[in-house]
Amino acid sequence: MKKKLFPLLTVAGAALLFAGCESPEYDKGAYLPQSVAVNDLENRTSLVLLSKDVQHSVTCTGLQEMRLPDGRLQVAANLRNRQTRRIQVQANCEFKDAQGFAIDSTPFQNVFMDEAAQETVKFISMNDKAARYTIRIRETR
Repeated sequence: MKKKLFPLLTVAGAALLFAGCESPEYDKGAYLPQSVAVNDLENRTSLVLLSKDVQHSVTCTGLQEMRLPDGRLQVAANLRNRQTRRIQVQANCEFKDAQGFAIDSTPFQNVFMDEAAQETVKFISMNDKAARYTIRIRETR
């Protein structure tokens, strides 16, 4: 009995050992990007509100852009508080080249707005290569 049990256990152990070494096959192909036609507003518009809360609280009553004498792009946005309370939001600007690639980004700046008030935020590009821009407004945390 002992002579038959040892070879049987050896074969079973070897089978378990080699079965555990199998690795799964991974797909290594190239893939197309997911469609982003739903959330690509930053590629198509000059001002975006980055959350539903900001969309409820802030509106833009006007945009202005002009070239400075040195060729830099200056943009301004009139933001209006739609709330009946004082709010604080943050705004920044992504300056882009003619193809829409970001070449300059300003830091977010705080904008304090009283009840139903309007505030103007201004941004100036760092160089004369900016052709387009997107002003982004987010809520403060």
